[in-house]
Amino acid sequence: MYWLGLDIGTGGSRALLVDEGGAVRHAFTAPHEEMRMERPLWAEQHPDDWWRAAQEAIRGVLAQAGATGSAVKGVGLSGQMHGLTLLDAAGAVIRPALIWCDQRSQDQVDWINAAAGADTVLRCTANPVLTGFTLPKLLWVRDHDPASYERVRHLLLPKDYVRYRLTGEFASEVSDASGTALFDVVNRCWSVELAGKVGVDAAILPRVYESPEVTGGISATAAAATGLAPGTPVVGGGGDQAASAVGNGIVEAGIASCTLGTSGVVFAHLESPVYDPGGRVHTFCHAVPGKWHVMGVTQGAGLSLQWFRNQLAPGTEYDALTAEAAQAPAGSQGLYWLPYLMGERTPHLDAMARGGWVGLTAKHTRADLIRSVLEGVSYSQKDCLALIDAMGVAVRSVRLSGGGARSPFWRQLLADVFGRPVSILASQEGSAYGAAVLAMVGTGAFPTVPEACSALIREKETAAPRPDSAEAYRGFHQTFTALYPALRPLFRLM
Repeated sequence: MYWLGLDIGTGGSRALLVDEGGAVRHAFTAPHEEMRMERPLWAEQHPDDWWRAAQEAIRGVLAQAGATGSAVKGVGLSGQMHGLTLLDAAGAVIRPALIWCDQRSQDQVDWINAAAGADTVLRCTANPVLTGFTLPKLLWVRDHDPASYERVRHLLLPKDYVRYRLTGEFASEVSDASGTALFDVVNRCWSVELAGKVGVDAAILPRVYESPEVTGGISATAAAATGLAPGTPVVGGGGDQAASAVGNGIVEAGIASCTLGTSGVVFAHLESPVYDPGGRVHTFCHAVPGKWHVMGVTQGAGLSLQWFRNQLAPGTEYDALTAEAAQAPAGSQGLYWLPYLMGERTPHLDAMARGGWVGLTAKHTRADLIRSVLEGVSYSQKDCLALIDAMGVAVRSVRLSGGGARSPFWRQLLADVFGRPVSILASQEGSAYGAAVLAMVGTGAFPTVPEACSALIREKETAAPRPDSAEAYRGFHQTFTALYPALRPLFRLM
């Protein structure tokens, strides 16, 4: 018997089959088409490509297992957050989705704050509205593509569009809905008040569930497309970060996660909602019913290394790049990388921030360039952790996941920059694994999410901070934090 976790990421859709002991038995990834960036700070993907990849991933993992759909007891979904997926009355996609890293909607953010009031937004949603969130993207379509806007009858998030294709249900869950800027995070429901103030018809919003709740069953059409059995339960699942936190066991106080994918996220569990008055970190509902979380986001984490490879070292394996970075000294000989390739969220909330190197000299080598990229992303993640510390959220240790966690060099670098132990887990699957755990809870294999995590999740390896390196990186990080304020006025001229 298996449970299937399906993650609709930025680069691809990944399906896992997990057995009753929590072991990942089989995995299959189907790549997505590259996101379209027609202009700087624009980012779009087509929802039908997510569905195409999801079908391929599900069929692929079942084939690996030599199993039929009847072997799958439940399905959990995870996915990239904030993406604006718009459907018409017939359930057809109206236009490509503006995804999480799209930053075009600053004018709409300003309009929301003027029309509703920034204090009202914070009271209704526990967060300020940001360009990355779903609501300003919707209003951008209203302002710039009114013909499409007039056709909108349903708004879904990326994983929830795949849910619709799997089950026929228009549904979401609390953790992903928290990132729309239309959700009352404290009361775990849509904010009808805010929707009314900005002129959004709340009827387009899907029904919202807790993450382990069953939201529907696999339809006959989806069964034919994927190989799953008709009626197989599909639970709410989670936004990628909340699902990853479940997969990492971040369901109790004292432990944080750092997920290094295309973006980078530092995530900590909350027993009750607490938020930063400046909105520099996000307070959202957790995938654990009745709990919350706080997270800080670096927009261009793994994206920074991917950009370097694609543009300056095409065809080079990431392991080779990190091995080369290890040849450079700590601090990269005074070279700093600003990872603001798609603007920045934490701590700057600045869609106009720009990336680049500062301190480049003729002496620097390619190894310095690569190491500075890894260090710059790590400094930015430390900014996130420092804000969470300042909110009074105690963090003893950090668990790593995502592509960056696979590098021993980067793991040690993060331990030194954070100044606290950094661990990896026996399962490095993150979001898709967390989705499968939620499916296990939703179908009765475990009574609660914390009990499932306690039984299934184990730390595998820990990197402790090295005192001399940690001390050096405290100084390097102070220099890093001085760069953005100095350059901010120039970003407005670019």
